[in-house]
Amino acid sequence: MTISTETKTIDEAQKDDVRPARLPMAGLLALAMAGFITILTEALPAGLLPQIGESLVVSEALVGQLVTVYAIGSLVAAIPLTAASQGMRRRPLLLAAIAGFAVANSVTAVSGSYTLTMVARFFAGVSAGLLWALLAGYAARMVPEHLQGRAIAVAMVGTPLALSLGVPAGTFLGAAIGWRACFGIMSVLTLILIVWVLTKVPDFPGQAAGRRQRLDAVFTMPGIRPVLFVTLAFVLAHNILYTYIAPFLGQARMSERTDLVLLVFGVTSLIGIWIVGVLIDHWLRTLTLSSTALFGLSALALGIWGDVPAVIYGAVAAWGLAFGGAATLFQTALAKTAGDAADVAQSMLVTVWNTAIAGGGIVGGLLLESFGVRAFPLALVVLLLAAFVVAWASRTHGFPATRRS
Repeated sequence: MTISTETKTIDEAQKDDVRPARLPMAGLLALAMAGFITILTEALPAGLLPQIGESLVVSEALVGQLVTVYAIGSLVAAIPLTAASQGMRRRPLLLAAIAGFAVANSVTAVSGSYTLTMVARFFAGVSAGLLWALLAGYAARMVPEHLQGRAIAVAMVGTPLALSLGVPAGTFLGAAIGWRACFGIMSVLTLILIVWVLTKVPDFPGQAAGRRQRLDAVFTMPGIRPVLFVTLAFVLAHNILYTYIAPFLGQARMSERTDLVLLVFGVTSLIGIWIVGVLIDHWLRTLTLSSTALFGLSALALGIWGDVPAVIYGAVAAWGLAFGGAATLFQTALAKTAGDAADVAQSMLVTVWNTAIAGGGIVGGLLLESFGVRAFPLALVVLLLAAFVVAWASRTHGFPATRRS
């Protein structure tokens, strides 16, 4: 009985390889919703600093650390939790990560203590680290190989949606109904998502004991380190500019247009992820190189004509277009490179990504204090040139010149 079942599974997989299959949209959109809640939970305090500070009786600078401690939770938890949970079935593990958001956001919504809120935010970050390590590999396992890139693109669409629509909407709601109600609403959405996952997302077994991957073995696999380096350089460049976009616009006397500039970025990010989703399964390498080059050219334009409003809008639009599909490109490249070790490799990407977020704040702050905003474009060009060179050189593993059969 076991042999016949396995034979049937192989036959079905072979059929999937020779004719297109429909994407399991209900399940993939559930994963996208998980990503949406993760990003919204992370970024929402940034738009509600005055309200939260007044309620918890702390300064806005201390409220800003609610975002920092969340990133730290993701940074320290992603690799050890993913490595330790390789043998667990995937859906219970996914549900545990999602449930962590329900608990953390509920505590945040009712807490009157800054310390308790910080603890809740740290554990929300822990849940985020685990969830981000799971999402790409989970989406890839739900479809045949020739649709994996597109499936990951659908699963990742929650990220730009949260940044472009969710955070502004949450900020508006926070002003209208209070910041605590916003976190309460997210807890309700998380409970709905748990039901959605139970009904629409398939379960998969964990790795058998003999097939579990050691961290050092995964890290030294051909192609893993180039993908991680490109991710670090690209995301670090993004966060230097994104974190300090307000002072950068100030030198062009566009501070009052920050919201409009970020809206342009958000809209073109959505277009970017749509383009990547359509083309990624055949053009992963080309899209990665094109996105890196486009971002570099936008940084160069900002460096030369950074005081011309029309150039700023155009460069930001190009930046959003390049960044929108970046997470999908890097996660797909890593998933295809790592194979059965995808979840462990993704945990490394989560760590690198959060390191780049923290590094963007630190490096950008040092550049701002030492040289001013005019130093940003040069720093971005250097980082993106390094990313382009490494991606270009990784034509055999990481960002292969031909699609793997």
